[in-house]
Amino acid sequence: MRFLLGGYTADMGGTAEGIGVLRAGEADAASAGGPLAYEGDAATAGGSPSWLTWHPSRDVVYAALEGDGTVQAFRRTGTMSLARLGGPVAVGEAPCHIAVAPDGGSLIASCWGDGRVVRVRLDADGRPGPTAAAAGARDPHAEEGPDAWGAAAIGSTGAVDLGARGEESDGRLLDLAAAARALREAAGDEFAHLVPEYDSPPAPAESTPVAAPDEEASVARASHAHQTVYLPGGVVAATDMGFDLVRFWRAGDGGMRALSAVVLPRGSGPRHMVWHPSGHLYVVTELSRELFVLAPDAAGLWRIVSGTPLGAGTLAGDTAAEVCLSRDAEFVYAGVRGSNTLAVLRVRGDGSEVAPVALAEAGVDGPRHHLVVRDTLLVAGQHSGEVAALTLDIRTGVPGGVRARTAAPSPTCILPLRSSRA
Repeated sequence: MRFLLGGYTADMGGTAEGIGVLRAGEADAASAGGPLAYEGDAATAGGSPSWLTWHPSRDVVYAALEGDGTVQAFRRTGTMSLARLGGPVAVGEAPCHIAVAPDGGSLIASCWGDGRVVRVRLDADGRPGPTAAAAGARDPHAEEGPDAWGAAAIGSTGAVDLGARGEESDGRLLDLAAAARALREAAGDEFAHLVPEYDSPPAPAESTPVAAPDEEASVARASHAHQTVYLPGGVVAATDMGFDLVRFWRAGDGGMRALSAVVLPRGSGPRHMVWHPSGHLYVVTELSRELFVLAPDAAGLWRIVSGTPLGAGTLAGDTAAEVCLSRDAEFVYAGVRGSNTLAVLRVRGDGSEVAPVALAEAGVDGPRHHLVVRDTLLVAGQHSGEVAALTLDIRTGVPGGVRARTAAPSPTCILPLRSSRA
């Protein structure tokens, strides 16, 4: 099997020169469990193509050029070659993720640098065009007075109803501190800790300046969008790592209409999400190293239904990265940088709960991204400059030792190189 590799180029301190190609096992094999080999570049591209994703029906790959603040499309020109399709489209500071709509009519870029969530129209050939940014996020944890959220109604598990008019809704103002106290009482001992502590004094600001998405430390809280996921029914979810939010919209021909937001604990840093077949959304938090389970209620308002630490063995300075599911969706895998481990969690019951199972060695330094390919877990080590293949135990879900590894320049994303759609 072959894969495309995103990576950091020299502009962001990396060694990649563009979009790379990884071979795992034999080129035409259905398993990725054989030897690994880096086979060079499919396309030369500066600007750090840190995230890659396919168009759903065209032979087009989209790259978030994090260093340039743009999105660039590439069309497939051969088995292992890509060429630019149109020019780069500016979306904001440090775009680190792209999600393409299931109908292929648009994509959404998440910008870590300035928190922008930007929808980009795609033409019939998949070429990016006009852009439109969603309303900026507001910090629900800030001491901004009663105007911070307007008429937003804070739900009993951290939900914020933005109403049909989105975040600019007017109306009666809400005392968040009083609401939080009442909601913790209503939630009981089991879930009270999940309600944000609006009545607590704000934590002192850190003194270290922001350096990159992987080194979250700032002098003041700021919006940092990190990922967008398309959910069933035309719903779009986006994490804001800086403001500890997961925001929801409904996407349509007229744009994105704000639905609601879920407020996570202050300083948790929601990073990436994965949709579970049970209908739950799993959110991994980079800074607090937790996994939260979200679900909509009967009215469609998204709420926290449970949460758990990734594991007792994570260290204070660790940061979580990618999250994905096993093939049978019975296990969740979250990368942990610092201790360089993979947290394994088991899905319980109807999918509304997860429980830590183990912390396994990732086999690389800086496990930025990983994905499951049959009985193998491929892990991109951004800092060690390599990709490792780990064997998965199908009974316990726990990754074993490194089966194979290969050098690869500053890898940040692994994307399966699918068959041509021509």
